[in-house]
Amino acid sequence: MSSDALAAVVVLPGVETAVAQARVAVDRLLAHRVLRRRGEEVRLAAALRGARASAALDGVDWPLADVRSLEEIADRPGASVVRGALRTGAELGALRTAWVKAPLQVLARLHALAAADLLAQDRLGRPRASDEAVDDPLGLPGAPSPAAVSARLDALARLVVSPGDSPALVLSAVVHGELLALRPFPTANGVVARAASRLVLITRGFDPAAASIPEVGHLADPANSTAAYGDAARGYLAGTPAGVAAWVVHCAGAVERGAQEGLAVCEALLRG
Repeated sequence: MSSDALAAVVVLPGVETAVAQARVAVDRLLAHRVLRRRGEEVRLAAALRGARASAALDGVDWPLADVRSLEEIADRPGASVVRGALRTGAELGALRTAWVKAPLQVLARLHALAAADLLAQDRLGRPRASDEAVDDPLGLPGAPSPAAVSARLDALARLVVSPGDSPALVLSAVVHGELLALRPFPTANGVVARAASRLVLITRGFDPAAASIPEVGHLADPANSTAAYGDAARGYLAGTPAGVAAWVVHCAGAVERGAQEGLAVCEALLRG
């Protein structure tokens, strides 16, 4: 997607209002006294909840208590996906600087973290080959060819490193949607896409504290949780103005709901 196309997304119906509502919710979270005083505790709790929700969006829906005690049930089906989501969430802070300079390298790193227990070592961080199957929990329409993926990833990287003046949340939604559409890796594309979208929110100043939990927001969509996420992603893949707008509005709603979840974390810490 080009910068002109991104600018066109900003003015699609419903986008401006949804972004503004998410901005209000995140600002309320960032102003919470617990976040200011106990920020690291909030971030750790947010990362745990985000990892649980990201794994659930890929079909591994564990209770939060089980995610906390993962090492005790390491052989349970789906544990590899949960571990990958936990690893990517834990690494976001360390990847901030690299993301705005070399996003493609960061995507490779995110994939290496997300798929460490799913693929052979020599396939981690490597784009999928033309004869390689794609593991797609959402059942999205056919993934583009590796050649098409490479060209679109280059365009996406240019958007990420360019200063631009488009709202961070819109860029975050586009990065998320493009990675779901492209599925550049054989597996763990969803975990990578959601982590990359959070990096946009963090590095562009929308949620610099990494305290909101948009993964929970995607999962808690009142329109029917995981199905709503997949349906919204299909709308983005269709490429119509209505489909793209619906995806961005969905992502904005996820950020808003994720900020509310972050507030709940703060309040729980306040109560002790």
